[in-house]
Amino acid sequence: MTTVVSDTGVGPLLRGWREWRRLSQLELALRAGSSARHVSFVETGRSRPSEEMVLRLAEHLEVPVRERNALLLAAGYAPRYAETPLDAPRLEALREG
Repeated sequence: MTTVVSDTGVGPLLRGWREWRRLSQLELALRAGSSARHVSFVETGRSRPSEEMVLRLAEHLEVPVRERNALLLAAGYAPRYAETPLDAPRLEALREG
């Protein structure tokens, strides 16, 4: 699943990942130590999640690290993880392998 940062915010992106992982709001909330109501409010835009909550939900949704930056940006936070292009010179040995 590829995430595109949009003007709609983090809620629809999180909902997309949750649906792709086939989890209910209640299942995700229990795994993340939150309430189903809070997850619902985040997904619908009624509540702005903290940076920690975005990362916790992403972790329990098994969102790839590169995509977590997109979630953070959509929620209004700075990216947390450095990205290295695959054609970067320092990855030459890896590509040759």
